[in-house]
Amino acid sequence: MRPQHLPPAGRPSSRRPVGIAVVGIGAFAREHLTALAALDGADVRWVVGHDLERTRALAALVPGARATTALDEALADDAVHAVDVVTATPTHARDTIAAGEAGKHVQVEKPAALSLPELDAMVAATEGRGTTLVVGQTVRFQPAVTALAAAARRGEIGTPRLAHISWYTGHAWPAGWRGWQLDPELSGGHPVHNGTHIMDAATWLLDDEPVEVFARGFRTFSPDMESPDSFHVQLRTASGALATLELCYALRRRGELVRRVVLVGTEGTLAHSTTEEDGLHSDATTAPPVSVEGALGIQLAHWLDVVRGDAAPVVTTPQVRAALATALAAQRSLVSGRRERVADVPGYATTGVAA
Repeated sequence: MRPQHLPPAGRPSSRRPVGIAVVGIGAFAREHLTALAALDGADVRWVVGHDLERTRALAALVPGARATTALDEALADDAVHAVDVVTATPTHARDTIAAGEAGKHVQVEKPAALSLPELDAMVAATEGRGTTLVVGQTVRFQPAVTALAAAARRGEIGTPRLAHISWYTGHAWPAGWRGWQLDPELSGGHPVHNGTHIMDAATWLLDDEPVEVFARGFRTFSPDMESPDSFHVQLRTASGALATLELCYALRRRGELVRRVVLVGTEGTLAHSTTEEDGLHSDATTAPPVSVEGALGIQLAHWLDVVRGDAAPVVTTPQVRAALATALAAQRSLVSGRRERVADVPGYATTGVAA
């Protein structure tokens, strides 16, 4: 019989390493492995992928990690306490539920799921069984956004009432995305695939329940692409606060980034812009601004603390549901051309984003 004070996987103490299986072999899985390899206490034991040769190549990035194409093999390892799901969105629910049912803690990349019922099943398989589920809303761990949220929570601007977030970035359009990312049936659409980040940032900074969105999409220098590379969203919250959100992946230079956040409250304003930071730019590379650099490492270190029981998740389940529901509503608006209520998204229930 397992000790009653331990969750099914056995929660390691803060003095012990966390055994990890990383599921996924894409570019972002590589970034996760590189970041985990730099963290004290991250014991990557397995890399799981559908192609054994590619999986072995990624496992070689972390000394001692083993490669497998069978998730069950990694889940059967009692030394694995936690699973990092970094796969294509359509498989998030399947892999998260399997890991949760095996008694493992889970981190899953955004968007967590393609529907709220899928997300609820993932929560039931993890939190419902005594382990934890953390969703990789990396933007919250970017130093500038973290500082803005902390200042707002301290009451420095009174009650937040208006938010304006502009997020322009360079990407290899249209070749930078594979077919599944361009197919709304598989990715959820651009407002869900990438927009979940900006929806989460807005609802977190405003600290309020989203109720209605209106979205308009744009195709810039890739007019024949199936999915718009850019979109604007107007978001209204339960208290009447408003957010204007701009997300564009159409800057021509890969790695180029312009980020602006303005948060207006009843007693003041907070703002940040990457254009005010010094940066390195050349034909060969564009260095990330200090306000966003290192966010993934901070996020993964926080995840390890959650697994150990040393911290509560910064990103809570009600907040994840609110951000995903808002993104799904924005995709509905993109298609319908009308305002869409968040409450009309199938499976939605009012949860309170401040929980």
